[in-house]
Amino acid sequence: MASDKNTAFFGHPIGLSSLFATEMWERFSYYGMRALLVLFLTATFANGGFEMAELDAFTIYGIFTGLVYVTPIIGGILADKVLGQRKTIYIGGLSMAIGQFLLATSAMSVESNMAFRQPLFYAGLGILILGNGFFKPNISTMVGELYDNNDPRKDGGFTIFYMGINLGAFLSPLVAGYLGEQIAWEYGFLSAGAGMLLGTTWFFIRSHTLGNIGMPPKVKAERNRLAVKDWISILIYVLVIVAFIIGFILGWSSIAAGIQTWIIRIVGFGGLAYLIFSIVTGTNGKTEWSRVFVILILAVFNIFFWSGFEQAGTTFNIFARDNTQRMIGSWEIPATWFQSVNAIFIVLFAPLFSVLWLKLDRKKLNPNTPMKFAWGMIFLSLGFIIMAIAYTKSTTGNADGPVLLVSPLWLVFVFMLHTFGELCLSPIGLSMVTKLSPPKLVSTMMGVWMGSFAAGNFVASQMKAISIRLQDALGREVQVFWLIAIQSAIIGAILVVLSPWLKKMMKGIK
Repeated sequence: MASDKNTAFFGHPIGLSSLFATEMWERFSYYGMRALLVLFLTATFANGGFEMAELDAFTIYGIFTGLVYVTPIIGGILADKVLGQRKTIYIGGLSMAIGQFLLATSAMSVESNMAFRQPLFYAGLGILILGNGFFKPNISTMVGELYDNNDPRKDGGFTIFYMGINLGAFLSPLVAGYLGEQIAWEYGFLSAGAGMLLGTTWFFIRSHTLGNIGMPPKVKAERNRLAVKDWISILIYVLVIVAFIIGFILGWSSIAAGIQTWIIRIVGFGGLAYLIFSIVTGTNGKTEWSRVFVILILAVFNIFFWSGFEQAGTTFNIFARDNTQRMIGSWEIPATWFQSVNAIFIVLFAPLFSVLWLKLDRKKLNPNTPMKFAWGMIFLSLGFIIMAIAYTKSTTGNADGPVLLVSPLWLVFVFMLHTFGELCLSPIGLSMVTKLSPPKLVSTMMGVWMGSFAAGNFVASQMKAISIRLQDALGREVQVFWLIAIQSAIIGAILVVLSPWLKKMMKGIK
């Protein structure tokens, strides 16, 4: 663990700067691709897309963004048991770069038939999903290992780290979104792949600032660099990931539907059983179990937050394209650029929230973690109330489509409120997991936490379909934005009520 006296990066350990920039480039890669995904899938064949129906594109988006957060469970377990965090980060980074380049290749192949384009596209998504599973939980775990559990800088450190995430998320729609939407889809995906390679290279160059944090298990404490055999195993893992996904894509369609269903069930239940086994064998005593239950309970509430927040890539993206006035003179703002608004506000407000928590802590007024989660849900609900009003304003009087393109300031204001909610919940949640997890299960529990993001992302992709089914059942309009606003307000109220009990279960951890 880094020394508490090491305050070379804005009062934080110097290793935070290395992890900050690595995560920034990885998020540049991910959010650049995410900003393009639904628009690419729904674009016509003539414009280089797949000409999918909107709800079908939402489902693919939800499956992808959901699985992106399931595979960190695998990456977390492998890091804890076998590889260590550093090797898993290199494996994930290199794999994700390959996945982005395969997406670019599928976009370049417009003249080819769909039998060629689709396998390339799905292989790219699959490799991105597995690569992210290796990368995502372990870099967050390494941030936590820079601090002691009750170091008051820890929440602030995660908030600064979160700024790195959102600096990448801000830049990527502007660069990858513009290149993909305005020039050609493949250039957007290529820029995302290049960003991933930059992040992996930076992590390698700056690894000396991390001491021995993240080294493979059972390695001598004085070692702080990977050996040649470690690099050979990294390359083998990357090749296995690529070969497995390509083989899976090519072979899956030849398997009978009934067998496909059983394979999914066996893998799902087997993975869940192993996860439960890992938690049971790695948790000891009433204190550790009490803290683990807090993580699991808040993970459930986390699903509801992200089922709303992740409308940014689906319904908000379509609203920006179809319902928002994007013309400035003769120039049209790319719809993907609105994906940068949240990140702008994160970069602007994250330092203020970081300072706020420290000042409140000194005055003994710092809200406990569950109460911060409650505030996150309340801000989310307020944002959706504004969004519902904007949608009504745009569509009133015409059931077939908008009669009025509304000001982009509606979306900007919604993103600001959602940013406040995110800052109350997401970096705090990452910090909480590293504080409350048993020492041998930090990466595994981080994987569980990412799993709640997975469920939230998939539910987000289905909220529009859920609102349509409710509408059919009730015989009256059920607007998706009002549905999420009401759901979020109810969850926020429940968290306020449960907050004292959950704080007690944290057993002295703030």
